[in-house]
Amino acid sequence: MTTTTGTTTATGAVGSGRARVEGRDKVTGAARYAGEIPFARLAHGWLVLSTIARGRITAVADEPVLALPGVLTVLHHGNAPRVDTGYVGMLGRPNPVVGLFQHDRVPFAGWPVALVVAETPEQAREAAEALVVGYEEEPHDVAFRAGRADAYRPEDSPMVRADTEKGDLRARIDGAAFVVDAEYTTPEEHHCSMEPHAATARWDDGRLDVTDSNQGSSWVAGELAQLFSLDPASVRVRSEHIGGAFGSKGLSVHQVAAVMATTALHRPVRVVMTRRQMFSLVGYRSPTAQRVRVAADAEGRLCAFDHEALNLTSHVHEFIETSAVLGRVLYDADAHRTRHRILRLDVPTPTWMRAPGEAPGSFAIESALDELAEKCGVDPLALRARNEPVTGPVSGLPFSSRNLLACFEEGARRFGWADRDPRPGLRREGRWLLGTGTAAASYPSGVGRSTAAVTAEADGTFTVRVNASDIGTGARTAMTLVAAEALRADPDLVRVRIGDSDLGHAMIAGGSTGTRSWGWAVRLAAADLRERLTLGGGIPPEGITARADTADAIAALPQQERHSFGAQFAEVAVDVTTGEVRARRLLGIFAAGSIVNPLTARSQLIGGMTWGLSMALHEEAVRDAATGGHVNADLAGYHVASHADVPLIEADWVDDPVPGDPVGIKGIGEIGIVGVAAAIANAVWHATGVRHRALPIRPDRVLRAAADHP
Repeated sequence: MTTTTGTTTATGAVGSGRARVEGRDKVTGAARYAGEIPFARLAHGWLVLSTIARGRITAVADEPVLALPGVLTVLHHGNAPRVDTGYVGMLGRPNPVVGLFQHDRVPFAGWPVALVVAETPEQAREAAEALVVGYEEEPHDVAFRAGRADAYRPEDSPMVRADTEKGDLRARIDGAAFVVDAEYTTPEEHHCSMEPHAATARWDDGRLDVTDSNQGSSWVAGELAQLFSLDPASVRVRSEHIGGAFGSKGLSVHQVAAVMATTALHRPVRVVMTRRQMFSLVGYRSPTAQRVRVAADAEGRLCAFDHEALNLTSHVHEFIETSAVLGRVLYDADAHRTRHRILRLDVPTPTWMRAPGEAPGSFAIESALDELAEKCGVDPLALRARNEPVTGPVSGLPFSSRNLLACFEEGARRFGWADRDPRPGLRREGRWLLGTGTAAASYPSGVGRSTAAVTAEADGTFTVRVNASDIGTGARTAMTLVAAEALRADPDLVRVRIGDSDLGHAMIAGGSTGTRSWGWAVRLAAADLRERLTLGGGIPPEGITARADTADAIAALPQQERHSFGAQFAEVAVDVTTGEVRARRLLGIFAAGSIVNPLTARSQLIGGMTWGLSMALHEEAVRDAATGGHVNADLAGYHVASHADVPLIEADWVDDPVPGDPVGIKGIGEIGIVGVAAAIANAVWHATGVRHRALPIRPDRVLRAAADHP
């Protein structure tokens, strides 16, 4: 397949724009989500959350509640089944977050202290609100800020190295012609997927059957088996349709609660979270405080790069918001240092959120690069081109492909960058000051072991079985196209089954790894099947099936830096009398390998860019220092970009072949958000001449900045 900017010329199914195969079911309501599937004798659980931020439970007055109409049971630390939270799961270490009702400690406001189960959701909710829980409250601390003495260096993990360093940083900074040393902050942010977290658990002929909304049913099934000390073969998890996830839908307390309740009651139990509960129970993006120091010589070439990122975590479980990893890919310097530091506070545990690390990290790094370009008197695009690395700045490994400069060149042409006057505060349109900005984007293109089976049916159709998770990305359609291409068959003859742990192991839908991982397995199985079919002979009634497992193929991959890249461009209008900031247009040009389905790919990229706009101007969860809880734990108080806030957004891509790669597919789920906030912040500086180093760029901050810099 050959791709060119903005278009795709396909030799087969891959690369042809195709509407979602399940699209009609979704728009007509025929597609059922986890909280909508009926079960006989279904009971309903309602979580009761703590009202204190730190302390212990002294009493759970469950007897009056058990007497209420329809109430079946109340589970809490005094009567809940014991589980094994010491198992080592997908993350490579124990996860005590899912240790539901195992002790009387309360580590944060909104911690689950009980589950009320009743015949109807209304009865469960009424009883949960009537449950009286006694506490022994202790002083709590939720104050996140840079400079605290109790910040610490986390241990290296299989996911990330906490620190990297090479060269003499001090000497290079002291000898530099230009230096930027600034702190950038981002707030706590939340996933806010449209479908709440929901799970129904039941025992079916000795097997635990869970219908759930998640990002990987293999993952959730394996974790539940270990948590409840079950034979993995006795656990089945199904997740057919998912209404968004963005990193938040792994194993969480609602699945654990449902399994506990069905075990106690011997009937199906469903637990669905409310929007407010999701703010404390499913993770979020940690706030960050990031210090960036970049130094350049007289020609604008980097001689020092230093990025230290601070995030918070809970006392329950350590989580690193890997904001400093982006610089390990984008920019090199003789002296190069990246560090992560963490504060433990009385707050819920953060988790991955779309482009974890790279999204907040790009705001800091790409803002600092713009500030350096201003000091050097160099165009921001020229500065980035001047500092394009040949190999991985930290790893020293070659890039599988790196077409970032092609993204900037094409983006600059389409955005009209050459006509830009670099001086700030000059363009005006009535009451609006206008400005433009840009930023680089990068996100890893990973891959995980997956299995797949493809069957040639007797009626001439093909059935693909791969345990992919379609979290709204169009995974079913992508796998249809990949299989059809490998089979050299019409896509209309291909049916795809996904979202069932009984289909075998597959990579989760996360980290921009899904399509690459599942597509590789499907392609191998389909190619094997096609070869067998060419040998001739009829197809028996049960069909002919070929299977594939990518474990050996992944192990044989050469060591390389594998990433998608992109260039973000933004135009904004700023009213300094009201503080209002409006994005007028956004353009993202990406290099992301082979584009399987241009129709859904463009939607993915535009969706990510919309989120980047929301991150730049709107999103901010606020904690009350007195209670430790949120003051805006709903979509009325937690602002996200709405239709009126979203301007013309264009997303496109350049040709990005990956020599020697057996798949050629890269991830696109995360990269759309990376760099957008920085591009908007850089555009606000160009419009006003005032630099904003804290997100979101709220009207009050614009007004305050205008007053401080008249």
